This record gives sequence, C-alpha cells and structure tokens, in this order.
Amino acid sequence: MDNNYDNLKRLLDNLKTLGFWSRIFRWSKIKNQLIDASADIQKLLTNNENLQSQSLTSEQSISNLTKDLKISNEDLIKKQAEIDKLNLSVDGNSTKIFTLTSELSSANTTIGGQQERINQLTSDNRLFTEKNEQLLRDNKKLSENEATNTQTILDLNKRKGELDIELANIKKDLEKVQEELSKIKEQNSQLLTSEDARKQEHLQQTATLKNIQDTIQTARDKEVQDKHNDEIERLKNLKLTWTNHQENVKQAIKSISGKHTIEYVDKVSFKGEPDNTLKICGEFVVFDAKSPRGEDLNNFPTYIKEQSEKAKKYAKEDNVKKWIFFVIPSNTLEVIKNYVYSLADYDVFVITLDSLEPIILSLKKIEEYDFAEQLNPEDRENICRVLGKFAHLSKRRIQIDTYFINQFMELAYKCESDLPSDILEKVVEFEKAEKLNPPQEKRVKAISITELEKSTKKLRIDASTKGISIEDIKITDGLNQLPLYIPERPDTNEQGES
Repeated sequence: MDNNYDNLKRLLDNLKTLGFWSRIFRWSKIKNQLIDASADIQKLLTNNENLQSQSLTSEQSISNLTKDLKISNEDLIKKQAEIDKLNLSVDGNSTKIFTLTSELSSANTTIGGQQERINQLTSDNRLFTEKNEQLLRDNKKLSENEATNTQTILDLNKRKGELDIELANIKKDLEKVQEELSKIKEQNSQLLTSEDARKQEHLQQTATLKNIQDTIQTARDKEVQDKHNDEIERLKNLKLTWTNHQENVKQAIKSISGKHTIEYVDKVSFKGEPDNTLKICGEFVVFDAKSPRGEDLNNFPTYIKEQSEKAKKYAKEDNVKKWIFFVIPSNTLEVIKNYVYSLADYDVFVITLDSLEPIILSLKKIEEYDFAEQLNPEDRENICRVLGKFAHLSKRRIQIDTYFINQFMELAYKCESDLPSDILEKVVEFEKAEKLNPPQEKRVKAISITELEKSTKKLRIDASTKGISIEDIKITDGLNQLPLYIPERPDTNEQGES
C-alpha cells in the first residue's frame, strides 16, 4: 500500500503561504501541483477502498472461523458425551468385574470348603464306603463347576483388557481434540486482536481523509471566491479603463506631439469632430479613440467595422490623410481579428495606446523624406550604402536559397528513383507523420536582435559539439566564390556553381 502523499502536503503548504503576487504570476505552478495532488487524493481513495475491501475480507474470514469454531465446539461436545458414555460403560464393566471377582472369590471359598469336605470325606472314606459313588459323582460335579468358573474368569480378564485398550484410544482422541480446540482458541484470539487493530487504523485513516477533504474543499471554495472577486475587480477596472480611454488617448497623443514637436490640432477646419488630429507634412491625421460599450466584447469587432465605414466623412475631406487610426484598449485585442480595413478610398488601422508613439514617429518620417535632398553628401552616401548592402544581402540570400532548393529537389528525386520500394513506402509514412512549425510572427512583437544572437550562439555550440565546421572565414570565402550575376559569355549563360 502506497502511503506517500508528498504532492498533496506540498500543495497544502503552498496554499497556506500563497500571496497575492504568487496567485498572479505563479498560478501555473499551483495548477500543476493541483494535478499532482489529485493523483495523491486518488491514491488515498484507492487505499481507503483497499482497506475497506480488506476489512470485509477479514470480517468474512472471522465469520467463517466462528462457524468452524462453533462446529468444533459441537463436535467436542459430542465427543465429550461419547467419552462420558464410555466412562459410564467402563464404570459398569468395572462393577461387573467387581461382581464377578466377588463371585469368583465366593466360588473359590466354596471350592475351598468343598475341598475340605472332600478331604473329610476321603478321611471318612472307610466309614462311608457305601456313599463313595455318591461322593464321586458330587466331586465330578464340583470339578465341572470349577472349570466353568475358571473359563468365566478368563473371559472377564480378556474383556477387561479390551476395555483398557478402548479407554486408552479414547483418551488419545480426547487429547487431540483438546489440542485442536486450544489452537482454534489461539487463532481466534489473534484474529480478534488483528481485527481491532485494523478497525482502529481504518478509523484513523478515515478521519485523516475527512480532514484532507475538508481542507481541499475549503481551499477550493476560497479559490472560487477569490476568482469571483478578481473577476468583479477586473470588470470594474475594465469599465474604468474604457470610461477613461478617450481622455487617456488624448493626453498620450498630446504628450507625444509635444515631445517630438508635432502640431496637435484642437479644432479642425473640416467637417466632423475627430477625437484627436495631428498635422504632419501639411496633412491632417485622424486618431479616433474607440472602446466597448459594455462588458460583452463579442460585438466589439462589429462595432469597429461599422465605425470604419462611417470614417468616410473624414477621408473625403481635403488635406486629410487617407489613413484613419482607431485607438482601442489593449485588453480588447483578444477579440479583434482584423487590424486593417482597406476600403475604396481610404484605410482604417486598428492600433493600441502602446503603439501610438512608434506610429506617429513613422508618420513624422515622411517629413524627413521630403527634405532628403537637404542632407549632406556624407549622410546620403551612408544611406545609399546601407540600402545597397540590404539589396546585395537580399539577392545573395535568394541566390543561395535557390541553389539549395535545387539540391534538395535533386535529392528528393533521387530518393524516389534510387530507394527500394519497401523502404520508400516506409519513408513516405514517416514523411506524412512529420510536421514542421516555423516560429510564428506576431504583430505587436518586434524581432529582437539579442534573441537572434542567442539562438545563433546556441546553434554554433550545438554544431561544434557534433563536429560540424562553422568557421565564418571559410564559409564566407566559399560563398564569395559563388557569383551573384550571370557572367556574359558568348557560349553559355549558365550560372557558375561553387
């Protein structure tokens, strides 16, 4: 029986010491411990069921032993009755033997008297000659009686020996029955002691299980109540956030425009009243704050789509940029599926408060592009150099990828043509089972150069441990031998291979 409940104890200890920040940032760990603790609870329930099953088995065994003991007692009583009957029979036989012995003694006394009389008659034989024949006949009768008495005594002695043997056998059977009775009583005592211990242990474990169940139920009730309170607090914060969203957007845009010297227009000269308007490069850029009307966010995408169509009143005005920006709360992004609405004459972009500054700065770059002719020669050369490197790197990457695509295609054709059919079928099965998932690109997350460097460093370490040469100089020399453009030769226009 496995009585190890460390996971459950660890969960209860963590729940006792769980703070507010731990509930927010370490709730996944508590969930994992809940899963482990549920396994311990299941184990505890299983042990309880096993104990109940063992208790029922023990009770059944005790019942069977009690029945056997009762049968043994009944057999013992019967044997005791038989022993008493045999004892009575022995007592009766002893009485008979005593009686026969008395009769034998009397007969011996009579024989002695008769012998004396014979001696007397013999001595008086002369005197009683006439009575000799009569005395001889009497003597013969006495001899016959003596032989009969002797035979009777022998039969009685033989019967006494048989009764002694039977009595000895009965005593042996009685000793065996008494030994079996003693063993049964000892086993019954042991079983009763063991059953009391089992019942005590079962009661203790039942009480422990009840305490654990009460503790878990209390913790669950508290967790449900905390979740309920957190949800109420979240809804209150959402309502407050959505109520103040328009003012927050306005203050943020004013702060950004003041920080980067961008003109914020309080009163527009065209028809309509947009929430916020910036003037960049002689054009009005509209930033409207949009937030949900209620707690249900399911209708928010439909509301954004309807407002996008109504934004036409701004886009049709002169000097208004055809890019309209809707600023929504960050906590509503989960229900938004479409971030760009491309309509006939204008585009609507759905953004959050966090992305206002980079978007406004990117719009401000338009002014810098208009004044690019005013840059000094060194700045213009640096810009051209960077753009040239980007163009060269893009073309070189396309060229190398095309080369490897051709190699992979050639290898795939060789697999289909050169591999045996049975191996090819197995390869196709494994190919169908494989799935390649490249990293997913997210709109609001920029690709970090630091993370790319960490990934590259890890790949270099893994390659070095497997004996793969990754020396940059050798790889660069090999790639540089691959021409970027097709050389102009009169015979062939084929691209050279490295």
